Amino acid sequence: MNPKVLLTLEFDKIQRRLAEHAATSLGKSLAESVAPSSDFEEVKRLLRATDEAVKVDRLKGGAPFGGIRDVRPALQRARLGSTLGASELLDIANTIAGGRRLKRFLLAVHEDEPIPSLAAASEPISENRAVEEKIKSCIDDQAEIVDSASPELSRIRHELRTNESRAREKLEQMIRTPSIQKMLQDALITIRGDRYVIPVKQEYRSHFGGMIHDQSASGATLFIEPEAVVALNNKLRELKLKEEREIEKILQMLSGVVAESADELIASVEAIGELDFVFAKAGLAREQKASLPVMNDRGFIKLKKGRHPLLSADAVVPLDIELGNRFTTIIVTGPNTGGKTVSLKTVGLLSLMAMSGLFIPAEDGSQMCVFDAIYADIGDEQSIEQNLSTFSSHLTNIISILKGMTPKSLVLLDELGAGTDPSEGSALAIAILEYIHRIGCRVLATTHYSELKAYAFERKGVINASMEFDVQTLSPTYRLLVGVPGRSNAFAIAERLGLPRPILEMARGHVDEDDRRVETMIASLEANRSAAEAERLGAEQLRAEVEQLRKQLEDEREKLREQRDKLLAKAEKEAAEAVAKARKEADEVISELRRLALEERGAVKEHKLIEAQRRLDQAVPELRDKRNAPRTGAKKSEAIEPGDDVRVLSLGQKGHVVEKTAGGEYMVQLGIMKVKVSKDDLERVGSAPAKPAVQTTAASVKRSRDENVRTELDLRGSNLEEAIIETDRFLDECFLAGLRQVYVIHGKGTGVLRAGLQEYFRRHKHVKSYRLGNYGEGGAGVTVVELK
Repeated sequence: MNPKVLLTLEFDKIQRRLAEHAATSLGKSLAESVAPSSDFEEVKRLLRATDEAVKVDRLKGGAPFGGIRDVRPALQRARLGSTLGASELLDIANTIAGGRRLKRFLLAVHEDEPIPSLAAASEPISENRAVEEKIKSCIDDQAEIVDSASPELSRIRHELRTNESRAREKLEQMIRTPSIQKMLQDALITIRGDRYVIPVKQEYRSHFGGMIHDQSASGATLFIEPEAVVALNNKLRELKLKEEREIEKILQMLSGVVAESADELIASVEAIGELDFVFAKAGLAREQKASLPVMNDRGFIKLKKGRHPLLSADAVVPLDIELGNRFTTIIVTGPNTGGKTVSLKTVGLLSLMAMSGLFIPAEDGSQMCVFDAIYADIGDEQSIEQNLSTFSSHLTNIISILKGMTPKSLVLLDELGAGTDPSEGSALAIAILEYIHRIGCRVLATTHYSELKAYAFERKGVINASMEFDVQTLSPTYRLLVGVPGRSNAFAIAERLGLPRPILEMARGHVDEDDRRVETMIASLEANRSAAEAERLGAEQLRAEVEQLRKQLEDEREKLREQRDKLLAKAEKEAAEAVAKARKEADEVISELRRLALEERGAVKEHKLIEAQRRLDQAVPELRDKRNAPRTGAKKSEAIEPGDDVRVLSLGQKGHVVEKTAGGEYMVQLGIMKVKVSKDDLERVGSAPAKPAVQTTAASVKRSRDENVRTELDLRGSNLEEAIIETDRFLDECFLAGLRQVYVIHGKGTGVLRAGLQEYFRRHKHVKSYRLGNYGEGGAGVTVVELK
């Protein structure tokens, strides 16, 4: 890209603003040298990385770059064998630690929100803990070598402190002596040239031996090293030299450790700089409230509410423009100070920003193109050069543009053909535009010449545009109107300013009829455009209202879904509790029946069975929506006959009708049970052939004959208690099956089991009589029981 074009479009100011958002010197350097790329894939990659950084900035508030320095010069010196200073080594250790924090931060974000570009960019960052820990074990946060850096250094410093203490003690004894105090300027100990001295008055110089190291500006005070501490100071000097040599060895050792990883650390630092540069782009996007442009390489530009990034967002008028689809050339006309040049610069600067991987200050969905080059001939009072270009300089610049442009270039021409005779200038402008148009470049040009308005009407692929001007206020609105050529507005302005009407009429008379028709046509176009704009704004307002209503409906629907889910969950919980309660009740009824059977030895009263049945009925959970529904029986039109399949509503059980009683009730077979039920408690569910049943009388609950019921019970080997329980169950089944005679086999044995059972038979309600078996029936080992 031509550097002059970058200056003309003020891209250098964008670079400086971008650098302000960089956290490190590496990022600032990259930001200040950022340049647009003509490689479509490269631009997409850059924007993808910027988009991910914007996502991280929005979710996490930016990335951590604390403690990171550009240590590449120090690393390169270490690689060449130089010894690094303590502060340089500390910077290297802090940079390693900062890089590790940055890398782990990005990888953690990547797990929650995919940021593949940034995660890949962080891969070269070294996590070399060994080098960092080695440096920090020898150098503290103030870049001082610690005593524990080596055993020798620790020994030397211990000896140093001991000798310093001795020297100070010796001098303190001297300055506390009354005879010496009167010879001292001040009773204190000071240091000159790393040696301990005391301030002595000039007149007492001869009373002291030792060496003079310094004197005050007035000469009244001499700083003397007494002979008593000369040996100690010499020892201290020797120890300090040893300390310096040991520190030098430690620094050489650490520099060697760094040199071994120098290449790895340089790559790490460069990767950190790239990431800082990307996050600087995100910071600039946040400041400018910019959005991600959709990029193409088809020469298509569509800006939605685009703003010049160097102008205040409150003052700038957004720009809507489309170039490269239906038309490739836009000719903008309008008065001076109307915003034509700003529009040109906005399109050019936003194109440069997008091609540099930066977000642009425009609405979402704006499209920008990757051009192979952008050319601009802009020279006016608003340019950073602050000078007016002459016709010759304009033409020289345009000639260089014509030589370098290609069909994939963007050309921006301001005041084309200005600075010379209007007729020749307009003809030259039309010829230049026609040549560029045939090449296929995208062109945005501004002019004052009315001839170019007609050219735009006649040429396919070329369209007029103008900067709106408010005649009522005599001021520009700075809005670009594509499709409407600009009007001179000279007569309207003159009339508003009070120019006499005769002069205005005479001036209008000098205007050609064709020019008047063009002005009338433009006025009509502006009126139509204003009406269409008003309708468009109304439609947008309606759409916004509809969108708001749709959102409200979606919110209400979501609330209803949540309420439904809560109600369903509550209903499921209540149903589960009801089932659990019913199961518990059933278990209690069953347990009660078993207890009664044991206690009453099988003689369970009928009313107790009915009570147990009632408790089981109450244990059945009812659905909430049917709990209050009236219980309905069979339809009046349906006749229930013996053999029909029915449902007993009060019990919720299915069975079939055995017979119809004289009282209008029905005997219904429910499994092994017969139940007498009224017609209102029955619902016919089908019909089936009547099943034969044993006729019984005087019982509300009966059991039909079961062919599988045994006629004998073998109790041999059982004790009396077990035998009674089994016998009780056996007699009930036989009684319900309608048997009249059964056999209980107890064996002869000691006779205890036989006697106990016969005592049980004597008081059993279903037993009519009992006797021992005859010959052929088992004799004394069997009791023959006759049932009622």
